[in-house]
Amino acid sequence: MPGGSIYVQPNEKYTGSSPQWWYEKFWREDAPNRRKYRYVKAGVGFIIGVALGLRFDLSGVSALTGLLLAALVYGGDWLLDWYSFYRTAVWRGARRGEAITGRVLRRSLRRHGYQVLDGRAIRGQASIDHLVIGPGGIWIVDNESWAPDIEIACYAGRLFFGEKYGSKTAKALVEKAEAFADLLTRETGVPVTINPMIAVHCGVLPRNGVVAAEGLTLLRPRTAARLIKATDTGALNDSQIELLARTAARELQRV
Repeated sequence: MPGGSIYVQPNEKYTGSSPQWWYEKFWREDAPNRRKYRYVKAGVGFIIGVALGLRFDLSGVSALTGLLLAALVYGGDWLLDWYSFYRTAVWRGARRGEAITGRVLRRSLRRHGYQVLDGRAIRGQASIDHLVIGPGGIWIVDNESWAPDIEIACYAGRLFFGEKYGSKTAKALVEKAEAFADLLTRETGVPVTINPMIAVHCGVLPRNGVVAAEGLTLLRPRTAARLIKATDTGALNDSQIELLARTAARELQRV
């Protein structure tokens, strides 16, 4: 794949004529056009900077203000361009979503008394990317990415990915949460429910960054950490958290 990462093993999904491969190919081929428009924007910025210098009686340095504004416009446009490509890295297979989310969850939550277990499965059954246990309760977090133009939304209580229903995805993760909750309740004697989440790495979320539908919450990894931290209701005490975490580490297979 053009620009592929040496740290991620090749996957047929991201090679050949896949949408990811074409996206990256067209993005790179369009670089000269983006650069041309960036020069135009910087030129407009230069003119505006000079005009502002003259307007505020800075005629001696008006050219300098023009150059400064042109540089800011050029750099800002380059940064936006880079970020739009960078945010598709998981979808393109250049980065691992579970590694990103796991790092965010650990850095944000561990100091608040949360335990984060990565890559767990009920033997022979469901697997999840992250299990989070803490004062606010228990969450399972999976990682997904969709094409950059796919809108993730809720209409009339139903989950949609673009024009497609997301019920199958929601049902599968809700059932995983129920299965994990049943196992932990049975093994520890602590009655628990588990909240399922999907950390979205690529795709269009609404302005508030959160979609909740069909028992599932979809949001960015950092938003997931903030939401979990904000739900500090004292549902579990320290001893229960420790018991549940040790039981999960023992009973759930590492994947």
